[in-house]
Amino acid sequence: MQDNIHTASKNEPIVFFRGADIFNGETAVIYDLDMEIFPGDFVYIVGKVGTGKTSIIRTITGENPLGKGSGQVCGFQLKGIKDRDVPYLRRKLGVVFQDFQLLMDRTVEKNLEFVLKATGWKDRTAIDKRILEVLEDVGVVHKAHKMPHQLSGGEQQRIAIARSLLNKPEVILADEPTGNLDNETADGILKLLTRINRENGTAVIMVTHNRNIFEKYPGRIFVCKNETCTENVNNEVIDLALTI
Repeated sequence: MQDNIHTASKNEPIVFFRGADIFNGETAVIYDLDMEIFPGDFVYIVGKVGTGKTSIIRTITGENPLGKGSGQVCGFQLKGIKDRDVPYLRRKLGVVFQDFQLLMDRTVEKNLEFVLKATGWKDRTAIDKRILEVLEDVGVVHKAHKMPHQLSGGEQQRIAIARSLLNKPEVILADEPTGNLDNETADGILKLLTRINRENGTAVIMVTHNRNIFEKYPGRIFVCKNETCTENVNNEVIDLALTI
């Protein structure tokens, strides 16, 4: 396992790309990506369908191999990362998906217990305590014994966020987390993520098509277009036409 004991300082990026080519399968979708994300940042990755937004997320998690250039996430070098190190990298990350990806055959509590046991937790008391903590964080303690199909979309996404918090990640990666939710429910999810970001200092990287979100909840914005992804530092108008 790579040495990742250090805790990143505010001046040290926890996600870093320099001159990186990002691939989707065998195809390069973004060339020469430069990106630095620091503890406590709230970052949006926006762009039209097929511009490589999700491929960046998959590269951060070690699912997609890094092409040309360099990349580092939470102390792990992405270039040539060994398969045995990828699970340790992912324990530093919390991932939230558009379609929730809960296990439908078990309760909310058992969903969270499954993740903790899969990542090495063994002590029953510690497991129960951590599950209670994250459910309190997202405001759904009273749903612990429900099955996923008994929950609304917004409640399922809150459980997915609770799951992402279990191992106290340095970064939450949220890939279109409001894509299947109505506007009011989506607003509640954004309030939750921004609170976690503010109170815990957890960096958040969110892929979204929804202009209303990044206009209402400001953050750094990276725009994917024309096989590039660059930060919008001049507050230029972002063209997301034809994204939905």
